Order: sequence, then structure tokens, then C-alpha cells
Amino acid sequence: MAARRPLLPPPRLLAVRAMASSLFGHVEPAPKDPILGVTEAFLADPSSDKVNVGVGAYRDDNGQPVVLSCVREAERRIAGNLNMEYLPMGGSVKMIEESLKLAYGEDSDFIKDKRIAAVQALSGTGACRLFADFQKRFLPDSQIYIPTPTWSNHHNIWRDAQVPQKTFTYYHPESRGLDFSGLMNEIKNAPDGSFFLLHACAHNPTGVDPTEEQWREISHQFKVKKHFPFFDMAYQGFASGDPERDAKAIRIFLEDGHQIGCAQSYAKNMGLYGQRAGCLSILCEDEMQAVAVKSQLQQIARPMYSNPPVHGALVVSIILSDPELKSLWLKEVKGMADRIIGMRKALKENLEKLGSPLSWDHITNQIGMFCYSGMTPEQVDRLTNEYHIYMTRNGRISMAGVTTGNVGYLANAIHEVTKPN
Repeated sequence: MAARRPLLPPPRLLAVRAMASSLFGHVEPAPKDPILGVTEAFLADPSSDKVNVGVGAYRDDNGQPVVLSCVREAERRIAGNLNMEYLPMGGSVKMIEESLKLAYGEDSDFIKDKRIAAVQALSGTGACRLFADFQKRFLPDSQIYIPTPTWSNHHNIWRDAQVPQKTFTYYHPESRGLDFSGLMNEIKNAPDGSFFLLHACAHNPTGVDPTEEQWREISHQFKVKKHFPFFDMAYQGFASGDPERDAKAIRIFLEDGHQIGCAQSYAKNMGLYGQRAGCLSILCEDEMQAVAVKSQLQQIARPMYSNPPVHGALVVSIILSDPELKSLWLKEVKGMADRIIGMRKALKENLEKLGSPLSWDHITNQIGMFCYSGMTPEQVDRLTNEYHIYMTRNGRISMAGVTTGNVGYLANAIHEVTKPN
């Protein structure tokens, strides 16, 4: 029996395939995200000694992800009792109300006077992106000043919104602290009415925050120059363990009569990383202006994602509106912050016990999820290649990945790669 000839695709199909191939043939693979790429490399490493201190997600002292008890209880109340209908374009009204109280204060006159335009956002990233698009649409000639360094995605967000960027001095490498004089000079030299991105607390990646007195000086100079402050507040409660203390910078600016913008996230302080729960708020001159601004924020959101997800919004609303659950959350968020603070102390003490001639005071002077270690990219490469320790090449250590079980190993490896030859 003669072999059957293989069926060949018709000429038209071949032409379509060729056209499709050439249409996207010029597309190159995107570079790996510098933060998420760390986790990929960690997961691919078969070593039993490997340690991941790269990604900013909280872990307990056994290195395991955590779901807070207040979140579990909120989800128990949601299950089978609440529907999953679309939210309005602006999101959950209840979640927004509770978020504003958390950021602006329980008894804020700005809330009572309805001067705040606010919408639910896709966590802090989404809140920043909504504001960046709003800035581009209604202040097309403006630019944004971003601190050096900052969370790398800040640059991506304002770039993709096509808002011109400038950077301003923030971190002082030699002291591994704040370059306050450099910061103040740049604020003074920026054109009047400039937009500045500020980290409300637990600056990412450095963990370096201005003192309360420094914040007051910054606010005063902003007032003189008529600058607009946009606060990214990703760590309220998670930084110090006290949400009121972590909102102090915002409260200072409010006391001084500024109009502000604020991005809030519940990823870190409630552990709702995958729920993408956040809020964007803009303090306006009066209620009428707030209504107009909110309507425009909703219009920007509509073609982006139509409306925000409901589950995380329900969790946040239930926790913050129930006194018992809110009390439990405050206890749990303080527990997370205290563990991070304890690991900072333990890492510093271990390095000192090893006889490191370097000063490691900055480990405990900094605050929040990250420690900006001061290690060079070459030293970080040695940590990875020789000790299977993974972090971003700028030397940022996620303290959430440090545990009582690995802090000695981590300290020894850091000592080995940083000690003078």
C-alpha cells in the first residue's frame, strides 16, 4: 500500500502564518524584573542552604507566608453571606471611608467637609498609576520628582503614563542615612509648583525616613515653593507597628495646609498581597472640586480595568469597621513590625560578634521591610554564587526573609564578602 502524502496547509494559510510571524518578529523578550527575577533564581537553586531576602513579602519566623487571623475571620464572614457583584467604577464606598480615616485621621475635618476625592485602586501600584495618568491628563506640562533611589516600579509607572521625570537627592551612601541638606537644596531649587513623590514611611529600598522635625522643615519648604506632595504609603502600621505614627508625615503636611495626594496599599500591613487592595485619594480645595476630581479618576479607571476587585475590599472594610477585628489587626500588624525590628537587631549583633570592623548601625537605624545594606553588586553576586543567598544587586535586604534559623548564616556570609582583604 502506497504511503499517504502528508497534507500541506493551503497557500492562503501559509501566507497568513508568514504575515503573523513578521508582524511580531521584531519583538524581543523583555528584561527580567530586577526584584521578581530574584525569586525565579532562588526557586531554581537546588541548594538546601539557600536563603531568599529579595522579595518584599512578609514571612513568619519559619520562613512561611502568613494570613492574619483578622483576615481569616473577615473571610469567614464573607463566605456564603455576601455577593460578588461588580463594584462601581470608584470601588467600595465603605473601604474608601475606612481608608481615609486611616490616612487622614478618624476625626479629620477634610473627611467631614468632603474635600477628598478618593477611589479604590489596584493596591499601591494601581493608585500611583491612576494618579500619574490624572497628572498627565490635567497637568500635561508638569513633571514628577522621584527620590534617588526609589522603588524601581515608580519610574515605570510615570514613564508609561508619559509624565516627564526628574530625580532628587535622598539617600547618603557614606552615612547610609538621609542626605537632608541635599534633599532640602533640591526642593528649594525645583521650579515653583513642582510635583514630588514622597514615601510616607519605611522608604523603599533604603528604610531611611526623615525625623519628625525634618518632615516639618520639608513641609515648610514645600509651602514656600508651592510644591505638590504625592505620598506613597505602602507600609502604614508595618513600619513602626503604629499606624498613627507611620502617618505622621502626612498629618504634618495636612496641618500646614497642603493639598496632597496619597496612595495606600493593604498588601504589607494586612498581608493582602494577591488581593490588590488599595486606595487613591487627593485632597481638594472644596467639595465641588473633590466631586469633579473623583469623576475624572473614575473615567481614567474605566478603560483600564472597568472596576476594582471586590474580595479584598470586603476584607479591608470588615476589619477596619469592626472594633474587635480592628483591635486584632492592630495587634497583629504590631507583631509583624516587632519581628522585623527584632531581626534587624539580631543581624547587627551577629555581625558584631563575628568581629566585623565595619559599622552596622544603619541596620537598626533604618525601618520597615528593607535594609539598605551598603553592599556592592559584586558583593551581592558573591553572596549568591558562594552562599546561595538571594537579594537585589543594590544590596537591599528584605528583613522579612530573615529568621532566627538563618540570621547567623546570613551574618556570616555578609561578613565574609564585606571584610577587608
